[in-house]
Parts: sequence; C-alpha cells; structure tokens
Amino acid sequence: MKKGIWQEFDGYEEIAEEIEFSFKAGKERSFDRLMAGQYIRQLHPRQLKLRIVDVIAETASTKTLRLAPVDALLPPFLAGQYIPLFLEINGIRTSRPYSISSQPRQTGYYDITVRRVPDGLVSNYLMDRIKTGDQLDSAGPQGNFHYNPLYHDKHMVCIAGGSGITPFMSMIREIVECGLDRTVTLLYGNRQPDDIIFHEELERISARFDNITYIPVIEKPGKTYTGACGFINAALIREILGSMSDMTFFLCGPQGMYEFCLPELESLGIEKRKIRKEMYGPPDNICDHQGWPSQIEAEDRFEVKILDGRTISVRARDPLLVSLENEGILPPSICRSGECSMCRVKVLSGKVFQPAGTPVRKSDTQFGYVHSCISYPLGDLEIML
Repeated sequence: MKKGIWQEFDGYEEIAEEIEFSFKAGKERSFDRLMAGQYIRQLHPRQLKLRIVDVIAETASTKTLRLAPVDALLPPFLAGQYIPLFLEINGIRTSRPYSISSQPRQTGYYDITVRRVPDGLVSNYLMDRIKTGDQLDSAGPQGNFHYNPLYHDKHMVCIAGGSGITPFMSMIREIVECGLDRTVTLLYGNRQPDDIIFHEELERISARFDNITYIPVIEKPGKTYTGACGFINAALIREILGSMSDMTFFLCGPQGMYEFCLPELESLGIEKRKIRKEMYGPPDNICDHQGWPSQIEAEDRFEVKILDGRTISVRARDPLLVSLENEGILPPSICRSGECSMCRVKVLSGKVFQPAGTPVRKSDTQFGYVHSCISYPLGDLEIML
C-alpha cells in the first residue's frame, strides 16, 4: 500500500508507536466519559434479567406477566414499544417480541400480555409453565410503533385486533394517568366477546375520560350482543369518525387484519403518511400469501448449506430463522417481523420468498442479504451467517 504523505514526516514512526502503546496500556480516566458510558448502558442494556412477580389472568387464552428487574434499573421506553424474550424450550433456543402493556411512567416493572397461539412453542410455554418467581432473559425496549407529537395528529385512531391491543393499552394508560393532551378513538376487533382483552378496564376509562372512546367490534356475536359487529370496515370507520381530517391512524393486529383494513382506509382517502402499522410477525400460512409460487407446497423440503460447512433440511413453510434455531444455530434476533434486520443472512445461491412490504434496506438487497425471520426457502440454498 502506498504511504501517506504524513508518514514521511520526521518522527512519525515514534509518535505512531507511542499512540499504539497508549491505546493498549492506558486507562480511561475521564469521569464524564465513564458516567456517560454507564448511563448509556443503563438505557440500552445488551442483556436484562427479569423476574416474574405476578401472573394476571385476562381471558381464558390470555395472561399478563408482570416483570421486575433482577439486578438493574429498568430502561425507559415509549408507549407502544416491545421487549424481546430469550428462552430455551424443549432444547430449542429462541426469542419472541412482546409489546409492553403497562404505561412508561411506571418504572418498577414491565407488563407483557401473552395470548395463546395454537401450537405456539413460546406462547404455550409462557401460558402453561411460567410461574411467579421464574426469571427470564430480555434486552432493552425496541420498536418504532409509538406516538410522536412532532409528526402525528393529536387525535389517534387506533385499530387493534386480538393481542394487538397491547401497545394501545400502554398508550391509553399513559394518556389518562398522566393527563396528556391527546384524543384516542379505539376500534378493537375480536371474534367473540369472551376474547376481548382489558374489556372492563377500557370501558371504565372510556366512561370516565371524554378524550378516550372505546368501540369493541365482534366478528361472531351472540344473540344478546348489541354492540358493533362484523369487521372494522370503511363504513364503520366513517360512521364513527365522520370527518377524518387531523387524525393519525395506528394499526396493530394479525396479518389478516392488515390485508383487510389497509384497503378500507385507502378507500376513505386516508394518506399513507397518516397510517402507522406495527410489524406483527410472519403470516400464519405463508402459502396463502399473495405472490407465493403455486408450485411450492408447504411441506416441501429443501437443503440449506451454510458457508461454514453445515447442511440442514428445512420446510418451505418455515421461516429460515425458525429452521436454523431448530438445528441449534442461533442468528441474533429481536423483532422476528422483518423490521430490525438483526437476523439477516446472506443468500449465496438459491431463492427465498419475502412477503411484499418487508422493510429490507436497499443496500441489503443489492448485496444479497435477507431477513431470515421473514424469508422462506423456494429451493436449495447456500447462505452465510
């Protein structure tokens, strides 16, 4: 390599050696810098140990886990953010993100609210085996699904489905407990009345505070149910809101809710910049997703060769991240929704399917990187972790 002109100066080599020695042997003596580093680690810890201090039954299929810190202060968070839980279940090391349902001014604990997922590895473990006193590993709060007064209208229209209520619960609790100058209209969809999480609390809040309106919407109501029924569609939104100027829409729920509600909002003329959508994990059945190649069946199996020499067998319907974890291979992962890019891998050969709208950076696409949590094999692959 050609020398820089500065390397020709008299005494350069001696100064370079002294700098190198100082980096190796010297110690940081700046009190301000030490304190700043300690403060940053408190706000953004790489690891957080939490102890379950209470388990609260919400519905027959839902529990709230109250998590207190074991040996550190809880990092602050914005209402709407989530924490990842890192667990080992049946010999499989994995992670799952859960929105914090408690409000952010509560600094003594985090509440996460878990709904059972059919055949769900983690949700069933948390519902059936976790008890008070158990410890869980986590990291600091993450996510971009939160209110920003610089960009978002004071009137929030929150559309939730199922356990998608959890980030909104944190927002609403903060608004009413801290007296924030903000208005919320919450449309909350569920299959049956018994599925509604936080129903009684939301009714109490809505009755007490004029700036909070709560409207449950039931897909399959019983004969005695008198509230809003069916789906959260354009007609219902127009009937409830009337004029929709100066409102920002927030959506959180399963993939099917997005596929239905987003076109409904578009038909109402809501600008895309006025719509905030939380990432909500991979689709329940990727083979039903728009764009999935019809010749690939869910149970088709392929081989994935890893650059270090290992080869694993995978199913088409499983995200790459899940297949890797099942084999004891653990890429870093946080959101598991295709947003944070922590789990990205480089595809050296072969093709994967990623649902439309997966937020992959342009540079990652250019150099062959994919988010393994939301990427599905369409044939044999070679990848680099």
